[in-house]
Amino acid sequence: MSTTDTVDDAPPGDPVAAWPRLARSALLAVVFVCAACGLVYELALVSLGSFLIGNTATQASIVLSVMVFAMGVGSLAAKPLQPRSVTAFAVVELALALLGGLSVMALYAAFAHLELYTPALIAVAFVLGLLIGAEIPLLMVLLQRIRRQEAGAAVADMFAVDYIGALVGGLCFPFLLLPLFGQLRGALVVGLVNAAAGCFLVFVIFRKALRRSHLVALSVASLVVVATLIAALVLSTRFEVTARQALYRDPIVASARSAYQDIVITERGTGAGPDTRLYLNGDLQFSSIDEHRYHEALVHPAMAGAHASVLILGGGDGLALREVLRYPGIREVTLVELDPEMIRLARTDERLRRLNKGSMNDPRAEIVTADAFGWLRHTDRRFDVIVVDMPDPDDTATAKLYSTEFYAMVRAHLADGGRVVVQAGSPYFAPKSFWCIASTMRAAGLPATPYHVDVPAFGDWGFHLASTRGPVSPAVVPPEPLRFLSAEQLTAATVFPLDRQPLDLPPSTLMDPRILRYAQGEWATY
Repeated sequence: MSTTDTVDDAPPGDPVAAWPRLARSALLAVVFVCAACGLVYELALVSLGSFLIGNTATQASIVLSVMVFAMGVGSLAAKPLQPRSVTAFAVVELALALLGGLSVMALYAAFAHLELYTPALIAVAFVLGLLIGAEIPLLMVLLQRIRRQEAGAAVADMFAVDYIGALVGGLCFPFLLLPLFGQLRGALVVGLVNAAAGCFLVFVIFRKALRRSHLVALSVASLVVVATLIAALVLSTRFEVTARQALYRDPIVASARSAYQDIVITERGTGAGPDTRLYLNGDLQFSSIDEHRYHEALVHPAMAGAHASVLILGGGDGLALREVLRYPGIREVTLVELDPEMIRLARTDERLRRLNKGSMNDPRAEIVTADAFGWLRHTDRRFDVIVVDMPDPDDTATAKLYSTEFYAMVRAHLADGGRVVVQAGSPYFAPKSFWCIASTMRAAGLPATPYHVDVPAFGDWGFHLASTRGPVSPAVVPPEPLRFLSAEQLTAATVFPLDRQPLDLPPSTLMDPRILRYAQGEWATY
């Protein structure tokens, strides 16, 4: 049977023949919804990989390239299905709704329990692309079945609606679905919408074009798909808690998923008291057992000079701010943190408040929710001390905060003689990253003095201290005794062993973020 035969074969009383204008509008509306759902599935896979693995550029490249290739394969595979376009479209749409809706849950399970995330991602992206690619040829046949058009006009109508739907889906994902439902439940909700749109087209517009046996089989399949998605939606919270706990050694006591990251707090009892740990996207940020070593080494060498005005970039847990507020001569201190959810937890979670001593609620501190890069571009304020306490540069979002351009802006906001300190990762585990930061700061006019200390939770960890007046030796003049850092300890911290001597590396820039390549390559082996 040819496509032409099916177009001319509508039975008497078929609503497709009776109300072609209404049926055509309904079909284009379904095209719009399907396009929106398809793009959401793509974005959900990219976003999930960014949260779980990091390296947004790589995750986006894998998902988009595999899906686009699979869409081409799906379009070809749909050719022999066109004579049975109604039944074929129903099957494709139900399979797409089921797989797309469950995709985030399935990949999260593969990551948490099986350690097979990347192979599972490629498989899911390929099958989703295959099904999405099959949609348009089948919908085109159905559109022509309602009312014959010139090929060019039909393609123009179809793709115009398809692209508009993709636009809406792309905007809904970050601004509606993620804030309201989160990734896991958002994908399930979109799967239900996808199934509803497909069922509407098949069972309302093309109902009389189906054989009775096909109608019954598709009805049962639709009920199974919808029931599965609803059941997954109901159980999603329990599943997420179980899967998340599988990723961490200690019991999870608090968690939150923001628009920027997955925040987890764990705690277990030890002989030295509770060990509270903060993880962002699975990466350890601190352990309460030894975080004082890191934060004392980060803050106090920079505070040895003038420190009436201080800027902290990052440090949303409030621990660096705690150290800054020890100094009675503080006139103003500003903390710029991107994630409002991290700020909320630091202010309200009893464990974080105990550790940061309520610093995030201190009236002397101004807490700003903003991207540090953008904030520096739009302020003309200058500071005696700038503390850069950013996550490691292992993805594109953070790599820009380790660029020559960023450090040049930091320098421009230092008062004359002002100091800046940068957390720079591990000179032992990631030496290229560590010394690249030094060369990048130097290229921005901030020749830095490197130093490193032992933080048991992290290992050997390093920092770079610089001043607008040139290299400065780390010193410590705290207003009260510290738990870890002393003048002798800090002097020793500037000495590096023979197997970790300085490396002469090119700086990292926005256009050539070599720090990202170094960080991803070095930490991949640990």
